[in-house]
Amino acid sequence: MRRPLTYALLLLLSLSIVTTLWPVDGSYCNSEAFLTSQTQKFAVQATKVVVEPWRGKHHVYGIFMVPNKYQQTPFFVLSVKGFGSKCSKPFGNSQNYDDVFAKPGTHLVRHYLRTRTALWLMLQGMYNQISDQQNWILTFPQATADQDVG
Repeated sequence: MRRPLTYALLLLLSLSIVTTLWPVDGSYCNSEAFLTSQTQKFAVQATKVVVEPWRGKHHVYGIFMVPNKYQQTPFFVLSVKGFGSKCSKPFGNSQNYDDVFAKPGTHLVRHYLRTRTALWLMLQGMYNQISDQQNWILTFPQATADQDVG
């Protein structure tokens, strides 16, 4: 009776480890292909970075001040030094996040890094690297003339 219980517990432990560490990629495009392509791009560095994964989900993010003409972009690529790049669809923007206010003609985008990814990077000694706002970059495809907002 002990042997099947031991095997069942080992199976559950293995599944939980694989589920936790498995890189889930919900990308909407091929970020590496986009970044290396000859396509015109617009990149912006983070205005503020918050790295507090010990507080739980949604406490590792960068805040970016983006020109309004990029509000309707189909995707952007988040690059964080040490993490790599991830393609995402834009969702939500604001004029104020965490006491950061958008300048006229811009809006703020807050984009998250997975908590488990941040914890993994911190275990590898990369806390200073991921908490440096210069290491967070959003890259957009260049806006077309019909996207320009006066």
